[in-house]
Amino acid sequence: MKRVEEGAKAKLKAKRASRASGARKPAAKAKKTAKAGTKAKPDASEAKLIKVRKGEKVAAVLSGGNPRIAKADGDAPVQAYIAGMAGWKRDLGKRLDALIVRNVPNLRKAVKWNSPLYGIEGQGWFLGLHTFTHYVKVAFFRGTSLRPVPPGASKGKDTRYIDIHEGDELDEAQMANWVKQAAALPGFLAR
Repeated sequence: MKRVEEGAKAKLKAKRASRASGARKPAAKAKKTAKAGTKAKPDASEAKLIKVRKGEKVAAVLSGGNPRIAKADGDAPVQAYIAGMAGWKRDLGKRLDALIVRNVPNLRKAVKWNSPLYGIEGQGWFLGLHTFTHYVKVAFFRGTSLRPVPPGASKGKDTRYIDIHEGDELDEAQMANWVKQAAALPGFLAR
């Protein structure tokens, strides 16, 4: 029995010494319990409801106004994403989708990472859309190879963006030119 006590004391002493030296394990977060009669606060990952035009369905969106759509391949999830975009962004999403479909034969569509992606089978993804509170971002995954180079820089060495805000004039001819160029390049190969 005495040995067990000595072993426990030695472990406790070693634990105190390691804490004193600054080596610590991160503290486990305690779970908070809701008090009776209080509402739970929405988690950052939970979807929020947005205001939509009269007569339209309410869409679940993440922070920043991005529609929450499950990961899936095909046109249907992309159309669901576009339908979930609010107001002017929805109209822009429809225009961009139609422009891409018109200019790229053998187009492949999917929603991954909560963003519509456009690509060519066996060649990868060349373009992605993402909705933010005040704009829609169009990402060209090999954008540095396009001429002229799209204006928005990225942390990635190849990716370039164009941010489209409400009231911006969409240069459809330039966008179609970029889409055709991007589709002809090897794309981003995501699974």
